[in-house]
Amino acid sequence: MLAFTERLFSSWHLFSSWHLFSGKYLVGLLGVVWLASANSAYAHSFGQTYTMPVPVWLYLYGAAAALVISFVLVGYFVSTQSIEINRRQYDLSRRWTPRPAIAGFLLSSLRGLFVFLLALAIIAGFIGTQNAYRNLNMTLFWVVFVLGFTYFTALLGNWFAVLNPLRVMAEWIEKLAGRKLQGRWPYPQKLAYWPALILYMGFIWLELFGRSTPMSLSVVLLGYTLLSLLGSYLLGKEPWFKYCEFFSVFLRLVAKVAPLAIDAPGGKFQKAYLRMPLAGLLQHKAIPLSLLVFVLFMLSSTAFDGLHETALWVGAFWKNLYQMLLFPIYGSAPPVTLPTIRKLFLIYQSGALLLSPLVYLAIYALFLFIAKVLVRPSLSLKALLTWFAYSLLPIVIAYHFTHYYTLLQIQGPQTLRLASDPFGFGWDLFGTAKMAINIVPDMGVVWHSQVLVIVAGHIASAYLAHVQAMALFQDRRDAIISQLPILVLMVVFTTLGLWILSLPLNPGTLGG
Repeated sequence: MLAFTERLFSSWHLFSSWHLFSGKYLVGLLGVVWLASANSAYAHSFGQTYTMPVPVWLYLYGAAAALVISFVLVGYFVSTQSIEINRRQYDLSRRWTPRPAIAGFLLSSLRGLFVFLLALAIIAGFIGTQNAYRNLNMTLFWVVFVLGFTYFTALLGNWFAVLNPLRVMAEWIEKLAGRKLQGRWPYPQKLAYWPALILYMGFIWLELFGRSTPMSLSVVLLGYTLLSLLGSYLLGKEPWFKYCEFFSVFLRLVAKVAPLAIDAPGGKFQKAYLRMPLAGLLQHKAIPLSLLVFVLFMLSSTAFDGLHETALWVGAFWKNLYQMLLFPIYGSAPPVTLPTIRKLFLIYQSGALLLSPLVYLAIYALFLFIAKVLVRPSLSLKALLTWFAYSLLPIVIAYHFTHYYTLLQIQGPQTLRLASDPFGFGWDLFGTAKMAINIVPDMGVVWHSQVLVIVAGHIASAYLAHVQAMALFQDRRDAIISQLPILVLMVVFTTLGLWILSLPLNPGTLGG
């Protein structure tokens, strides 16, 4: 997601996610990826030349082998008992129930803190320095919230349902008005999650191509805040935060991998449950279609972020499209025509981003259609698409984490320094403004961690798909056969993700 902040903070371009895979075989499986020797390649993940210890093809073969071996082990060891284990939940309130007054005070304080931080980010962009290194709002929003809180959610559940500052402000308005925000009009059910998907696409486009500054970020945050409050008023608070507010939808999906489940209907915390990691992905299906496409865009947008600034992708425009279609018109791009060509290149990039979930949907549907032909279940292809969609989320989080975690590692600690001088005025409120915080990740560690996390994410997805197949088809043989196309799909996604990571960045990307 954070391509422009990578440029702002001179970080590395990375790709994938946190993941937990329940099984004693994972360590051995991942060891396959660490095979053998020699040769060099370039990893665009680091924004600089990096000589890999083994050739890329060997990583790809090792990752594919790990997936195949995991498929065999999962097929042999996973049974219907695994379905029951993943359905178990442990109510934490049985052992630990805080006093209502204390719990209410803590939650109210945290909710107020989130509203304060949102307001601080907006104000900092308007009145503070426009130097992205010295203004708190860029780091606070892009790094601490968009990255850090996403990984926090993947580990500890959907606390955003309780702490969402936009929902909190809507509730404050309700108290001032003395009535609920029920909406001026009933929410059209046909819209489903399409509004959230459109807003999510706009957010990713802004991140990739918007060239954000502290001021423009504040304008967007203020505009989105007003939009959410207006949407809550016109369509109703609950429909808006369920179907339209894309951060709520995004983090609700991410929270399904967490071992901690938060029960907070209407944004009111009630209980917390412990469960098996990833078990939340097996309890529901991705319906309606708009939610399925939202999940696929979570995957495709992160993959596109890794691809869109590589020499291969940029070269596809200049060496193919430009030479075939534009060169006869513009020739060698004299300066007077360059703005037009920049616009055409932006259209090329934007079109690919917006079409990416449809490409992934077509690929996903093709492999499930093959599975349906092999097994001939009574379920329709549409039903299979919705039942297996959540098994892709470990891949989503794996791609997201490996793509961005060094940005969090490098820039996240800078929050301590920026907190003392949030506007860049030269303040030192907490005595931390002059702290020297310089974290330089080891490139070898980064690359190998990327490989391991990507493979782990795909193994987890293959495991989830198999457990889901066991629940749907009952017959063990049918479940295993149905997963053969899914195995091929996971191998394709794994090798594609690692291959994208290995591509060199284009040194002079237009608009990227």
